[in-house]
Amino acid sequence: MAQVPQRFFDALAVRTWCGLSLRALGRAREEIDAINVYPVADGDTGTNLYLTLESAVAAVEAVFAAHELDDGAPEAADGPSLAETVGAMAHGALIGARGNSGTILAQLLRGMAQVLTARSESAHTEGPGLRLALRNAAESARQAVAHPVEGTVLTVASAAADAADDTEGDCAEVARAAYEGARAALAATPAQLPVLERAGVVDAGGHGLVTVLGALVETFTGQAPGQGAATVAHARVERREGVPPEASPAPGDEALAGECAVTEADRHDEPAFEVIYLLEAEDAAVTRLRQRLDALGDSLVVVGGDGLWNVHVHVDDAGAAVEAGVEAGRPHRIRITHFGHGDAHTAGTGRPPRERSRRAVVAVVPGEGLAGLYAEAGATTLLARPGEPPASGELVQAVRRAHAHEVVLLPNDAELRHTAAAAAEQARAEGVRVALIPTRSAVQGIAALAVHEPERRFDEDVVAMTSAAGATRYAEVAVAEHRSWTTAGICQAGDVLGLIDGDVAVIGADVTEVAATVLDRMLSAGGELVTLVLGDEAPGTVTEHLEARVREAYLAVDTVVHRGGRQGALLLVGVE
Repeated sequence: MAQVPQRFFDALAVRTWCGLSLRALGRAREEIDAINVYPVADGDTGTNLYLTLESAVAAVEAVFAAHELDDGAPEAADGPSLAETVGAMAHGALIGARGNSGTILAQLLRGMAQVLTARSESAHTEGPGLRLALRNAAESARQAVAHPVEGTVLTVASAAADAADDTEGDCAEVARAAYEGARAALAATPAQLPVLERAGVVDAGGHGLVTVLGALVETFTGQAPGQGAATVAHARVERREGVPPEASPAPGDEALAGECAVTEADRHDEPAFEVIYLLEAEDAAVTRLRQRLDALGDSLVVVGGDGLWNVHVHVDDAGAAVEAGVEAGRPHRIRITHFGHGDAHTAGTGRPPRERSRRAVVAVVPGEGLAGLYAEAGATTLLARPGEPPASGELVQAVRRAHAHEVVLLPNDAELRHTAAAAAEQARAEGVRVALIPTRSAVQGIAALAVHEPERRFDEDVVAMTSAAGATRYAEVAVAEHRSWTTAGICQAGDVLGLIDGDVAVIGADVTEVAATVLDRMLSAGGELVTLVLGDEAPGTVTEHLEARVREAYLAVDTVVHRGGRQGALLLVGVE
């Protein structure tokens, strides 16, 4: 079905472009992963680009959803503004950026957003504004990389901006010119970067950017540009004479070219770890951080601004890279990946692949404390920060990280049901047997994990875990962020809310009183075990009060207390 073309670059065009880009990257992800040889041949560029854009799409959709729900606002009928939408796109990409390529894509989108936000006196922009946005995107991305290298996505972005600069016309003409300029630059990347020429591929990040620009063309013309065989041809370039024949893949092995054609000479100087984190810090501190990280490793990319940054670097000393972030500000969402040891990307290195375990549990958890608790019980965890739900691709990666033939997936959030289902389907397509238990709270996940027995038959284990989770009522105590209607009446910003099984049941002013009321209501139907998970921002005395209340008023009911860390809710409550 043809896409309805957009005339201007407005909020709806941004939404359309993001959606089309995500679908296009989804189709191209495996091909892009397969040609990933620079800066590290770890075969994940397509996946990282997809996850980064998936986060941007989620942020844009949240802005539109907020306007649809806020029907009392006078501007709601017109939907979000261009500035709001591109700002959400850039912020979503920033907090969700994955890998070197995803971090650069986040800065490209931020560079566009800076120009389009500055032109926010208009509800839309036309060809000249899009040209300026593409130029600022290319320049800001190049500035974010400590040591820019030609033959990469930076080269492709600059070529797109150059082609756009030479074009007069509307958004469709500018987008088409940028796409063709990027496509030509992509085909030339092997001549600029020897590692690409030896592997016989174009730059993977550049291929991803061409895919995103192709979606921009489709946004304004209604038709995807004629890629087909031409794009595939660009993904495998002819080797020049003099390249050793053993560097070429065997017939039928072209999909492995991005990994197997990389020589030991390309690998021996590579750092051992990739370190990525979000950082809350001032500009001056980030300037010092860049200098320190540049001395520690390579592939340094620092993107962002206005107090929030995404830091990416390849180093041998991961701890030192994180410590540098601590000195600069507050790092969080820290991800450390060890290159080439016992993972799927060790082909040709001489290292035996790590054998799969029989069964694993993968769980989404809302705080560091619970992550530690789940890990001690043998689960592979994925940390979900408040307001930052994981994408389906992150769940798939967690399943891969578990490295098991059978996986039990615990989403621990009702809002993650569809995301977890999509991840389960993807993992099944990769040959993993996955059972999704629809846990709606981390306390239900604790109950399921408590009865997990890896030696039991898979189906029996899943039934037992599902039964334990289903027999656990769950609640949470949180603070209202804004005035709203609830099932218990109208709450004001700052009110303490007690939610039972997902619905607001109590509204009050005191955390301990609300928690006690919630617990009484839950135990009125009976119970044998109360689980309390205390968040960092909750008063420390609340669990003592609740434990005493259970001892005095409810005979034969046990209480277990855990520290949840920064989990969003002040308190999680489970009653089995």
